[in-house]
Amino acid sequence: MNKKIKLLRNKFKKYNIEGYIVPKNDDYFTEYSKINRLKIISNFSGSAGLAIILKKNNFLFTDGRYTLQSQIESGKNFKIMNFEKLLNCNLFKNLKLGIDPKLFTHSQIKKYFLKYNKIKFIKENLIDQIEKKKHIDTLPFFKLNKKIVGESSDSKLNQITNYLKKYKSDFIFISAPENVAWILNIRGSDGPNSPIPNCRLIISRTKKIFLISKMKNCNKLIKDKVIKLSQFIDIDEFPEKIFHLKGKNFIIDENSCSIYYEDIIKSKFKILKKKDPTYFLKSIKNQTEIDNMKKSHILDGVALTKFIFWIKNINKKRITEVDAQNKLEQFRRKNKNFLYPSFDTIAGSGKNGAIIHYRANKKNCKIIRNKDIFLCDSGGQYKYGTTDVTRTICFSKPSQNIKNIFTYVLKGHIAVATTNLKKDNIGKKIDQRARKYLKQNNLDYPHGTGHGVGFFLNVHEGPQSISKINSVKIKEGMILSNEPGYYKKNKFGIRIENLIYVKKIKNKLLFENLTLAPIDKDLINFNLLNLSEKNYLFKYHLDVYSKISRYLNVYEKKWLASFI
Repeated sequence: MNKKIKLLRNKFKKYNIEGYIVPKNDDYFTEYSKINRLKIISNFSGSAGLAIILKKNNFLFTDGRYTLQSQIESGKNFKIMNFEKLLNCNLFKNLKLGIDPKLFTHSQIKKYFLKYNKIKFIKENLIDQIEKKKHIDTLPFFKLNKKIVGESSDSKLNQITNYLKKYKSDFIFISAPENVAWILNIRGSDGPNSPIPNCRLIISRTKKIFLISKMKNCNKLIKDKVIKLSQFIDIDEFPEKIFHLKGKNFIIDENSCSIYYEDIIKSKFKILKKKDPTYFLKSIKNQTEIDNMKKSHILDGVALTKFIFWIKNINKKRITEVDAQNKLEQFRRKNKNFLYPSFDTIAGSGKNGAIIHYRANKKNCKIIRNKDIFLCDSGGQYKYGTTDVTRTICFSKPSQNIKNIFTYVLKGHIAVATTNLKKDNIGKKIDQRARKYLKQNNLDYPHGTGHGVGFFLNVHEGPQSISKINSVKIKEGMILSNEPGYYKKNKFGIRIENLIYVKKIKNKLLFENLTLAPIDKDLINFNLLNLSEKNYLFKYHLDVYSKISRYLNVYEKKWLASFI
C-alpha cells in the first residue's frame, strides 16, 4: 500500500473521521496550481480529479479524458470512477468524511456528499501534514497597459457595480483570481502555466475596492498607483477586516467561493448566491485582445510549423517523445515574446497517443517509431496572448483505416469551423456537428469538442464551451478551441485542434481561425472530402502560408507551399 495513504489513515482517529476527501484544486480553485495535493496522495497527474480515502477503500473520480491515464497512474491503490458517480455519492454510506473547508464550496458538498454521508470541516490540511508544502517564491503582481487589454479597469468596475445595483447588493466577493486579474488588468506568476495573481477582491456598490493578498505580491501595484495602501487587505487579516465593512448584502459566486470564505462573510452579511458576472464579461474579447491573440498565433504558428517540418524530415533518427516536446519548446523560445507553455505538452506516440492527456517524462517516454502516429497538443503564453493547438503527424504511409478515421475527425473539425452561428449558436448543437462523421461510422471520443480560452490568462475558461451539455449562447468576441478526436486503446490517438474566435461580418456571426499551422495531408483520405471541405482546406493552408511563410527558411517555405 502507498505509504502516504497509510500516514493519512493514521490521522483518522485523531480527527474522528472515517475518510478524507482530496480535490485537485487549491484554495483558489484554479485548474493548474503549483500545489497538487491530489498527485501527492494518488499519483494522478491529470487536471481534473478528486480522491476519497477511506479506512479500507480508496476512490479516484475523474472524467473521460483520463480513463486510461488514471488507471496507469493510480489503479494500483484506487478504484477509478467517472465523475458522474460523485453525484449524491452512494458508493459508501453513513460515514463521517473530513474536508479542508478552503478547498470546497457549500454547493459541492451538498451536491456530492450530504445525502448519504456526513462532512466534518478540518482546519488543518491533512495532506500538508504528510508532505509539507514547499515554499514557492512568486513575483510581484504587475499591471497590463490599456493598449494591451483594450479596456480600462475603471470601465470594468463600472460594469460590476451596475450588476450590484441591479441586485441591490452592497458588495461582491470576487473569489476567482483570474477574474480579479481581468477586472484590475493585472497579472502575476502564481500559476505554473498561467499568469495568475493569487488574490481575491471585494467591490462595493460605490466602486470601492479591496484587494486581498500578501503585501509582497502587491507592493509594485501600490508603488505604481494601481491600488492604494488603504485598498489592500492582508489575507491573514481578512476575517477581522470584513467586520469593518458597512452594509447588508454580499454577493458570492457559489462555484468559486469556498466554505471558509463564505462562512466568514456570512457571519456579518446576508449572502446572495449569484454567478460572478466577470466570467461572462471576460469571455467577450474586445478588438485589442483579438488583435493581440492574432499576433501571438502568428509567432506560435511559425514555431509549430518549423517543428512539424523538422520532425517529419529527420528520417530515421531515433528521438523520444521528450526529445520532441523539448524541441518544440526550443522553437517557441526562439521568439522573445514567448514566456512559457500554457499547459504541459502532450506528446504521445503510438499507443501513448490514445491516452488523451498523456504526459511524457524521461522515465516513461517511448522512442517515436517511423510507423507511429504522433499526437502533439501544446500551447504557449506570449506577450500578449494564449495559444493551444494539437496536430497529429505520421512519418510513413498510414493504413487506409487510420486515414479514414483521421478524415472523419477532420470533417468534424471543418464542420465546427464553418458553423452557421445564426442556426447553431450554442455549444451542444455545435458539438453534434463535430461528431457527425465519426458517429456515422460508429466512432466517437470521450471529451468535449472545445473549451473557452482566456486572453493572456487560463488556457481553459468558461462559461462557453463546445460540449454535449453546454447551452451558453456563442457571442461575438468569444474564443474557443475546436478539437474533435478519436482514440484507439493501446494503438493510436488522433486530434486536430485550432483556436477559433467569433467574428461579425455583415450582421453574420462566423468562426475564424486563430491557429496557423498545417494539417498533415499525408493522413487525409481526400476521396472522403466533398468540394466545400477541400476548398476550406485549400483556403486554410493559403492563409497559413500568407501569414507565416516570411518567417520560414527556403526549405520550410517550399514544404509549406505543397499544402496549397
